Amino acid sequence: MARALKIFSVFGSLACIFMTASFREKNDTCIPQILTQFRADSKTFAASISTLDSALHQINSTKPQTITNAKKALVSSRLAYKRIEYFLEYFFYTSSRIYNRAPKNEIEEPYLEYQELAGLQYIETMLFDSIPETHKSVFQEQTKLLSLSANDLNALLYKFGGTDKHIPEAVRIEFVRIIALGITGFDAPLLKSGIEESLSALESSREVLNLYLEKSKSDASNLSFYLNQSILYLKKNPDFETFDRLEFLTTCLFPLQNNFEKWIKSAGLEPDKKGILNSEAQNIFSENALNDKAFSSKKQNVSQAEIALGKKLFSETLLSGNGQKSCASCHNPDNYFMDGLPKSIGFAPKTFVKRNAPSILYSKYQHSQFWDGRVKSLENQIENVIRDSLEMNGKINEILTKLNAEKHYQKAFQKIFLKKNKDKITEKEIYRVIASYVETLNPYNSSFDKYMQGNKAALTENQISGFNLFMGKAQCATCHFAPLFNGLIPPLYTLTEFEILGTTKTDNLEKPENDQDEGRYHFRPIKFYKGAFKTPTVRNSAKTAPYMHNGAFKSLETLMEFYNQGGGAGMGLSVPSQTLSSAKLNLTEKEKNDIIAFLNALTDDLSDI
Repeated sequence: MARALKIFSVFGSLACIFMTASFREKNDTCIPQILTQFRADSKTFAASISTLDSALHQINSTKPQTITNAKKALVSSRLAYKRIEYFLEYFFYTSSRIYNRAPKNEIEEPYLEYQELAGLQYIETMLFDSIPETHKSVFQEQTKLLSLSANDLNALLYKFGGTDKHIPEAVRIEFVRIIALGITGFDAPLLKSGIEESLSALESSREVLNLYLEKSKSDASNLSFYLNQSILYLKKNPDFETFDRLEFLTTCLFPLQNNFEKWIKSAGLEPDKKGILNSEAQNIFSENALNDKAFSSKKQNVSQAEIALGKKLFSETLLSGNGQKSCASCHNPDNYFMDGLPKSIGFAPKTFVKRNAPSILYSKYQHSQFWDGRVKSLENQIENVIRDSLEMNGKINEILTKLNAEKHYQKAFQKIFLKKNKDKITEKEIYRVIASYVETLNPYNSSFDKYMQGNKAALTENQISGFNLFMGKAQCATCHFAPLFNGLIPPLYTLTEFEILGTTKTDNLEKPENDQDEGRYHFRPIKFYKGAFKTPTVRNSAKTAPYMHNGAFKSLETLMEFYNQGGGAGMGLSVPSQTLSSAKLNLTEKEKNDIIAFLNALTDDLSDI
């Protein structure tokens, strides 16, 4: 306990020093009022922890009301935290991690250090155990840790250097957090308080924005309208499982985002630095919602000639050791860039590679590549595959000799890279041009995308129901995050998530067996990575069976039932570090079919690729 307090105290001090050093511009038109609000709200939050501590101390399984009271107290603490979330997680992110991070061990790479479980979400998991009072000592330790930290929040404001440009940016990020984490129930999947929490966060954001709107000379009537409309919708529809997320997003939050960005520009409050989130986008589901350059190592724009060359090399068998295999052998453009096999055919006859070859559509939007995330860039992934003796077994010197002997290739590389006539093709150039092509494989033209662009006839009622289930009761979106429905973690999208699902060896769920592939653990040997794999996108999943890293699941129906049962641990297998909740989802057959209907709505038209 003392060690944990010491670690968080050091992190808090470092964060305070960092922020003080980072912000120098002084334009505190609304800063004093915002700091006053933060002080008041943080005091309320600290008081809620004291109430929570008392409620947890009294829990007794023979007296169900005591457990109900503790759950209510936990919700109250969460609602109080949501009022300071936008500010705390923007300005003091490291210090904020103690309060509301996911209840799993987070690995700090590349040093392979991890933080102990802590915070409100951790308390939630224990409170929902069958006999929660067995955790009383941990509850006491957690509330003490939270109380000490919460009562010291005001110390973070010493020499605070935030400016009026930073506050709207913090609110902008909070809007994304509400969309991708709040209404999906990511923070409180068992309490199911996500709608109430989103309301608390949005009300706090409104109080902050009103300080600016009162002094702004720009017309903000539309912004105020949709802000109030969003809050009213949340108030009128508080039930987590029946909440119509699609209606809320399209009629409230998206117009709010759009008008918010317009107001920021007119008020001259645009941030000085651009992040992954693109402020020019209409909403988080727009094709340009994420800054493309944040997912590419290329500093300059790529020419069409380079993309065309990359497309040609993607199908070039000269890159393999036997002149028979290419990238397209496993990632067939005519089959949604995969081969339909559980595991792809290897380099040698009658052999197979270690894992399933997933579609590479939208693969650009990940910060790690391969199922186990062992490389960071597409270029590195391409190099690994070409050189891998099990896959293409390419010998780079032989490849370069063959390509340089082809005049059309040599001239194409010379033109693209502005080289002299005698300059040869290099290894890195090969990887780069193929990666440039792969980076273009983001169609964004599915029925779902068309609906989000305004075509309300693009989705069926079943698909709309499926989206709401995906984003709510079924908890799909708590791993397959919006807007890519992959493991890109909101609201900043700077990290790729790895999950331990307890994936079974086969899709026979009546006789489940543990799959023996240890995943990320192979090259990051820490126990919390045993069986961990990257979360892929479910876009085009209706066309890309079989599923999972081992290709064990032949249908979406069986895959849905795997999740419905709570993964491997939910079916009784020993999966000590499973990050997927082992609680059963209790989805009906209609609900499962509606989710599958929604997944079908994520199918792109590839005719122009």
